[in-house]
Amino acid sequence: MTVIEPGASSSDLVGRVKRLLLSPSSEWDRIDTEPATIKGLYVGYVCILAAIPPLASLIGGQVFGHGAFGVSFRPNIVSAIVGAIVQYGLTLVSVFLLSLIIDALATSFDATKDRLQAFKVAAYTGTAGWVFGVLAVFPPLAIIAGLAGLYGLYLLYLGLPKLMKAPKEKAVGYTVVTILCAIVLFIVVGAITGAIAGAALLGAGAGANIASAGKMSGTMSVNGTNIDLDKVQAASKQLEAAAASAQSGKASPAVSSDVLKGLLPGDVAGFSRTGVETNSGGAGGVSMATASGDYARGDRQFTLSITDLGGMSGLAAMAGAVDAQSSRETGSGYEKMGKVDGRMTTEEWDRDAKSGRYSVVVGNRFTVEAHGAADNVEALKQAVASVDFGRLESLAR
Repeated sequence: MTVIEPGASSSDLVGRVKRLLLSPSSEWDRIDTEPATIKGLYVGYVCILAAIPPLASLIGGQVFGHGAFGVSFRPNIVSAIVGAIVQYGLTLVSVFLLSLIIDALATSFDATKDRLQAFKVAAYTGTAGWVFGVLAVFPPLAIIAGLAGLYGLYLLYLGLPKLMKAPKEKAVGYTVVTILCAIVLFIVVGAITGAIAGAALLGAGAGANIASAGKMSGTMSVNGTNIDLDKVQAASKQLEAAAASAQSGKASPAVSSDVLKGLLPGDVAGFSRTGVETNSGGAGGVSMATASGDYARGDRQFTLSITDLGGMSGLAAMAGAVDAQSSRETGSGYEKMGKVDGRMTTEEWDRDAKSGRYSVVVGNRFTVEAHGAADNVEALKQAVASVDFGRLESLAR
């Protein structure tokens, strides 16, 4: 099993793992110069190792159960399988998202913008967490696996400046910002996995109908949040179909980034468009495409972006099954999440800085987001609304 492209000096999977854990600095030097492709790294490395934690957790939960303080339980098999599938899918997406973040931040720290090198960093950074995830087979040891996963931050610290060619004086800042983003992704993966698996589990004991064939249906409420189990079931099938397509090599690609670019307005809310950027990529069923425009007026500037989750749009569908609403006031602004016209929205605004963020999930596949500085949040909302949602929903079908 090779983790790099045929024809290059080969390095077996086990050897690569051992060297990254025991002599990471020299191994990053080797990784820096070896030829590879994103697809090759996914198939030969990420997809294999990322499966270890969810499989180990699934087995451990069914054999030993989970518990603390003398109380133990074995999760419902349906919820356990759903949780494992979602965790695996989110992990694959997170690696790709982290690589996009690393690549996007490069120019801000005078590093070299390189999609492949960024993906190498994202892919190999997860090694420790995935390998030690096998300890979840015996749940009491799972906390050790979590602590061992922190070693991935050290791997990121060593590898990021080398592969992205960041100057020494800016390497630390680049690494710190990327680590913060990685932590956020880790938290999001855990939160979504737990919420979805918990919904499936609680549904069996909260009045939801679980058919003998293992299908979930009906609506349940958890702490005041409504969860549509029919939508959860449909989203699970969508994720399953995406995985099958990836395995067969017949996955549908994301919408062309040029098509998304065509949906960005020229001028909006009194702001003029000053630039446009497009990005796309992926492997198998994990494909994404983005188009973003920068808009300015005086000293105010914000970015409007459209992102297609492609083959992993089932994750957005999962989120759409949860009717979650929240709001929080801060000293200088607010944050809130909810639904507008049936679409998930998030909104943030800082009154002192006059900056914020507003995003909408369209067709359970696309996100449209405006973030930056404006006179008020209504300008950001107007920018998002200027995108043709009807067109996006037709593309989602």
